[in-house]
Amino acid sequence: MRIDLHTHSTVSDGTQPPAELMTAARAAKIDVMALTDHDSTAGWVEASNAARGEGVVLIPGMEVTCRTSEGISVHVLSYLHDPANSELLNEISKSREARLVRAEKMVDRLAADYPITWEHVLEHLAPGATVGRPHIADALVRLNVVETRSEAFAHILNGRSSYFVSHYAPNPALAVELIRKAGGVPVFAHPAASLRGRVVTEHTMNEMIDAGLAGLEIDHRDNSDEGKEKLRGIADEHGLLVTGSSDYHGAGKPNLLGENLTSADVLAHIEELGTGTTPIR
Repeated sequence: MRIDLHTHSTVSDGTQPPAELMTAARAAKIDVMALTDHDSTAGWVEASNAARGEGVVLIPGMEVTCRTSEGISVHVLSYLHDPANSELLNEISKSREARLVRAEKMVDRLAADYPITWEHVLEHLAPGATVGRPHIADALVRLNVVETRSEAFAHILNGRSSYFVSHYAPNPALAVELIRKAGGVPVFAHPAASLRGRVVTEHTMNEMIDAGLAGLEIDHRDNSDEGKEKLRGIADEHGLLVTGSSDYHGAGKPNLLGENLTSADVLAHIEELGTGTTPIR
């Protein structure tokens, strides 16, 4: 069984609508796939309908954007939570609004040096999508400022750039707690992805575990080999689930569907733990 538990659609920063993503999953011989758009569940209905038609089992999910008190960006995957849970919804809404304000400020800064406007960014935003830096990157590509999203992040949109603006995001331990309260299964996404920026301290990891963290996404292309080994030790010590995923974004990233997979046993545990909603079969 081929199980990929981390993908994105145009509801956040992927390049394929949810239905098209399910078609791509079938073409890649994926049996079970999670849709985990950033801070949004808006793609669940479309993905569910398409998944049934394609014969793909859909795990409804979301990737929650977080930030530690030290300013380190953290992403927590949530599987099978209740999308109507008020506490989680309120926190996600605060984060989405902050991302919008942040994106507008970044475009204002970029406009001083590049021929970009907010309207250029909106051209790359699907209705109801969570706006983010990838949409700004897509606008820069269309304007021939850079050739790819990756180049935009490497040279213009990274956290060390003068164009960068931070935004509100919940503490990762709080996100884990809220996901659990919503009946979801929280898994720390790519926790050793040092090339993306600073990774969390042992203290933050322990806070997340104490709050109810269920697993670690270890088999991911952005985790270093040394980091993967360390993470497996943490998972063994604390009884955490170990997942593997593609973090597929369509044409937005080089990641390929199914390049890293999760075992059927781990999926079974996730289904046992998740009480907020059910897989779509």
